[in-house]
Amino acid sequence: MAGTGLETPFFSQLWYYYTLNRGKIRFRYNSLTKKFLAYNDPDENPDAFLRRPQFEALEMYVFLKEFLNNAHVVEIFDQWRNRENNFSDASYYGVDKYGQQTLGVEITKEQTEALFKQMRKYREAYPNYIYALTMGLGKTILVATCIFYEFLLAKKYPKSDLYCHNALVFAPDKTVLESLREIITFDKSKVVPPEYVKAVEPLIKVHFLDDSGVTLNVLDDSDFNIVISNTQKIITKRKRKEDKPADLFFQDIAKDPVLGDLYGPTEFEAPDSPDLVQDEKSLIENQRFKKLTRLKRLGVYVDEAHHLFGADLEKEIRKGSSAKTSLRDTINLLAERTSVVACYNFTGTPYVKTQPLPEVVYAYGLRDAIQNEYLKDAFPQGFEDIKGEVFVRNAIKEFWEDYGGQTFEGLNPKLCFFATTIDEATQELRPMVEAALADLGLPSSKILVNIGDAKITKDEDIRNFNELDVPGSTGNEKQFLILVGKGREGWNCRSLFGVAMFRSPKSKVFVLQATMRCLRQITETQHRARVFLSNENLETLDAELQSNFNMTINSLKGKGESKSVAYEVRVVPPPRTLAIKEITHHYELIEKDPSEPVNFDLEHLDREKYLVKVHEIATLRREQAAKSRTDSSLNDSRPFSELTLVAEVARYLNMKALDVKRYLDASADGMGKVVETISTYNEVLYDVIIPGLFNHLREVRSTQEVHDREVVLLKEPKDADCYTFRAKPELVITNKDKRLKDEEKEKSFHADTYCFDSKPERECFLQYVASDKVEEVYFTGMFTSGQGELSVQYYDPDSQRIRSYYPDFLAKMTDGTYQLIEVKGDNKIDDRIVKAKAEAATEIATASNIEYIMYAGSHLMNTNVLTDQGFTDPLAEAD
Repeated sequence: MAGTGLETPFFSQLWYYYTLNRGKIRFRYNSLTKKFLAYNDPDENPDAFLRRPQFEALEMYVFLKEFLNNAHVVEIFDQWRNRENNFSDASYYGVDKYGQQTLGVEITKEQTEALFKQMRKYREAYPNYIYALTMGLGKTILVATCIFYEFLLAKKYPKSDLYCHNALVFAPDKTVLESLREIITFDKSKVVPPEYVKAVEPLIKVHFLDDSGVTLNVLDDSDFNIVISNTQKIITKRKRKEDKPADLFFQDIAKDPVLGDLYGPTEFEAPDSPDLVQDEKSLIENQRFKKLTRLKRLGVYVDEAHHLFGADLEKEIRKGSSAKTSLRDTINLLAERTSVVACYNFTGTPYVKTQPLPEVVYAYGLRDAIQNEYLKDAFPQGFEDIKGEVFVRNAIKEFWEDYGGQTFEGLNPKLCFFATTIDEATQELRPMVEAALADLGLPSSKILVNIGDAKITKDEDIRNFNELDVPGSTGNEKQFLILVGKGREGWNCRSLFGVAMFRSPKSKVFVLQATMRCLRQITETQHRARVFLSNENLETLDAELQSNFNMTINSLKGKGESKSVAYEVRVVPPPRTLAIKEITHHYELIEKDPSEPVNFDLEHLDREKYLVKVHEIATLRREQAAKSRTDSSLNDSRPFSELTLVAEVARYLNMKALDVKRYLDASADGMGKVVETISTYNEVLYDVIIPGLFNHLREVRSTQEVHDREVVLLKEPKDADCYTFRAKPELVITNKDKRLKDEEKEKSFHADTYCFDSKPERECFLQYVASDKVEEVYFTGMFTSGQGELSVQYYDPDSQRIRSYYPDFLAKMTDGTYQLIEVKGDNKIDDRIVKAKAEAATEIATASNIEYIMYAGSHLMNTNVLTDQGFTDPLAEAD
């Protein structure tokens, strides 16, 4: 973050903190929130609808609300920079504890003072958060998901101030406003657990203010209203001239006992409030504003915030005392007159002129979206000293060579020419495009012109424009578009595979916005869009990418030859199966009637593990090694009283508080000793006291049932003849690979193509397939989305959920035994989730007379694991 001394923006530091503590943090959430997150978590629910960036933003949204209690960003930053409360090194959530990695770089208070002052200066009366997800990642769906979450929790906990009971969604203009209709039509069951959809859906009342002459009809003090509007539909104005007779007439209307109730009072209490309204339009706008002030616990959602506040986003997003007609001022006035829980701003980038906005709490940038294949790849070209007709002819020729005759999800690929004026579009561009199409033998009926002039663009053209992404429609047949001013937000066309812009528009950011129109994803395979620009526009694009996304144009240009490409993977008959044992655990909770008091044995408690470790280097001059020590003075544990202790234990064990107090009073350690210990070491409460009392009062009896089950290693795909995977070419091996002998190919390949994730995985396969000790070997680790049935259920200690784990290989040895094989990087061997997977897999494998083996990556790369020396312990060697 420039000028603050931070090497990375605060939102990156906040995300680092959350991911390091994700399991512990989510454990503290209420059960309904846990279910909501689990339903949308791609790691827990293979059918989860949200993309990874959307889900991560939702995680941060919930984290700020339920863990940080809707704190202002400046408050969170101040605690973080001073290592206070949950950010303390001694906290249960402290990331330095037990010698763990530090939270980003070491910084001083002086280095962060400038940013802190900036945050404090622009702090609003309500929490204000910015979520920056690049175009095409689904911000509208994310807004809808957040609102559904709010309403679901508000219904469950109606007295809590954390949750929004009403939502106001702002769009910058009518184009984006129309795109927000998706909030209304969106299938809630895609993001809300089905058992809760029926509970929340009947409660929601949607008010879509797309007409300036429509009043807002909401019941005062009602809940679960979603009001969707643009800034022009709800506005506050100040009078700047003397009243005219018409003005006095409408003032009299507003004072009428009937009409006044409809339109609302025209005067406000605050000194900066709007004066008397001027006309009927203003009366309606004012009525909407007044109606909103009668809705409590309001959440304000601002879509496309960067476009909404204009080029000076950093300044305009928190307007000071100058203009009082900005959206921020309208939100501030609402906050003065009703309870605003928070304002959530959604934008495409966290940067303004390379400077991160201080109130960004989550960001997923353009570079990551392309590299992780959430958007199309891009191939920008800049042309210098070229005539317009040559530019157009070349663009159409290259576009048609790449995409001509193809369809994607039933849609024809499209190329869009952006003109700067109507005359340029009609007098210059259209004749050039028609001539270029004629050279290729293509009809001019493939052209669509939409320029905002009713004399040229007819209703039929508008309909076709709106149906560009509708298979089988006339609009889909239009493949060469000539547009004026349609490159900004709100126009989405997934089948757009190219843009061309020869003349330079007045707005430099328009070059960036128009270019990004062609990057929206289509099909599960990442495609490459063509971008044809004049050299001047290419330089503008580079500058705007640096300003708005902190990246260069080289980051936009493809991903290089060594990156992944798409492969079609087909099942090789016959289906391979494996007979395994399926183990079902049954648990029974037995209530005890203890005659002895509970004994926590705090006298023999190992306090060492609860102390903060300090790593010190006395001097760098002599290159001394770091020395470690523990320091009890750094423990930042919150003090407990008998009352708070009893309440916390009762909450966890679902017991009556009086019963908890009775057992703790009678404990061998005594209430006083227990309170003293956990006040010094908070973790003892969760590690010793709660488990100890639970085991004293209850017994969990476990039984197992073992069933025979035959699993299919790879199933035929549904509604397709193949699967599609992406991998680096050097990590792909097929059943036609000439480097493999015929007898080696016969040992394997239940799919015709294996796409490995790493070199150690590929090496493991090659060693096994070449060994005389191996009869068959199959790579199963790539089929992790329900394509195969060889999976192991395990308990994830971080999320505290049951998840599915897919081992990397299954091998049948020549002696008739089987091996289940996992390949892990050396740094992951001791990971507790990896160990949990291994424990569950070992249990299943042992019951099925299968050997479970885990190889460290370095061991595979440096050793032939199937030599005559036998199997050495790879984990021991890795250590």
